Amino acid sequence: MALLPRALSSGGRQSWRRAARASRGFPLPPPSPAAATRALSRVMACRQEPQQQGPPPFAGAVVSYDYLVIGGGSGGLASARRAAELGARAAVVESHKLGGTCVNVGCVPKKVMWNTAVHSEFMHDHGDYGFTSCEGKFNWRRYLWFYFKNRLMSFDPKPTIEVSGRKYTAPHILIATGGMPSSPHESQIPGASLGITSDGFFELEELPSRSVIVGAGYIAVEIAGILSALGSKTSLMIRHDKVLRSFDSMISTNCTEELENAGVEVLKFSQVKEVKKTSSGVEVSLVTAVPGRLPVMTTISDVDCLLWAIGRDPNSKGLSLNKLGIQTDDKGHIIVDEFQNTNVKGIYAVGDVCGKALLTPVAIAAGRKLAHRLFENKEDSKLDYSNIPTVVFSHPPIGTVGLTEGSEPRSCHCIPAWVTRAKLRLKRKEKMFFFFSQVVGIHMQGLGCDEMLQGFAVAVKMGATKADFDNTVAIHPTSSEELVTLR
Repeated sequence: MALLPRALSSGGRQSWRRAARASRGFPLPPPSPAAATRALSRVMACRQEPQQQGPPPFAGAVVSYDYLVIGGGSGGLASARRAAELGARAAVVESHKLGGTCVNVGCVPKKVMWNTAVHSEFMHDHGDYGFTSCEGKFNWRRYLWFYFKNRLMSFDPKPTIEVSGRKYTAPHILIATGGMPSSPHESQIPGASLGITSDGFFELEELPSRSVIVGAGYIAVEIAGILSALGSKTSLMIRHDKVLRSFDSMISTNCTEELENAGVEVLKFSQVKEVKKTSSGVEVSLVTAVPGRLPVMTTISDVDCLLWAIGRDPNSKGLSLNKLGIQTDDKGHIIVDEFQNTNVKGIYAVGDVCGKALLTPVAIAAGRKLAHRLFENKEDSKLDYSNIPTVVFSHPPIGTVGLTEGSEPRSCHCIPAWVTRAKLRLKRKEKMFFFFSQVVGIHMQGLGCDEMLQGFAVAVKMGATKADFDNTVAIHPTSSEELVTLR
């Protein structure tokens, strides 16, 4: 249980940022014993129970706040902090690790590993720039960190939250418990428990020599690319013929080709049937059913790492949502309206637990908008879920925002481009959609797309036209100039 102060000092912020960077493996000079003691004191101070005025409450008493947030991930913390800044007495309840998926087993450690893989790829290209040799040994490390183990929480019909036998309540309660990786049950695939999920990927202490990734989404693509670039023999098993099938068709096709060109074995139209433990790892049995052909059974032996990347489930079980009548869909996602309201007055939900746009910045933005509506009387404060930019940290990365091919209006026009520089093995593809001259979608894959997308996303959000792009003088030589010179 963490009580957020109404005023957050800049010194405290810097200490938290430093602690977060250190826990994720970023190189930092070791703190002095005195500094470490001060940092630990701040953590414990932030986690103390709220001080009571007068005598302590009797057993069974309910502690009240203005804002009670269930889930200490990106969305929950952002909303609680903003509410505290606006003068609310806010508290956060977290059952696992503060920071949620992104900080602990998602975006942040993934980006570190992706950067490592990119360095490995650059070393292969050094000969084209005149370097005679660039040999380096990669040392796979496990980044260890400490965390406080908190307690599970659940609703009762009041509504109040019970944490370790003590009850808390507030007129405004936010559910931001996030999600968790999906994995098949043993009844579906015998031996499925021998595999790990993306959470387990960040606990690997050694680089696997033989990896099998199951899934076709962005998590599967990113992990397969990282492992392959760092030297693991990697297979990516997908049920159809392309990865990222919900993305623009050009991106989906090109990303599949890039994976294969980089050495990833893409097993198309394939599914796992059984997993067995062996003396040298695990043996994965699969069936490949190419349309128009008879299914073929094969096995992959000596697998060190079998990783399921087949989707994510909401963290809503165990909250006793039924006691309050909070509506969920068949998968357990909490149903909310455009203002993040559930069907129960005073209870809201943001982030992955809602099942819409599962991205850290989306949860943060929605949480902050909600805090402004509740505690600054901005009645129309809500997140616009249209034109949300996203990046896939594949090799090379993908940037996409807006409408995709097939979802655009009939009168929407498409301008594709393909730029190839064979000598350095750099390939870039871009596609732009515009509707009555307004740019409504941009999709690209190539080096630097992850960094350049943010500015182009602003342009799409502002309603920039194709003429605006044409009238912008290109910066040369850069990759981004391709988007203002498309014809």
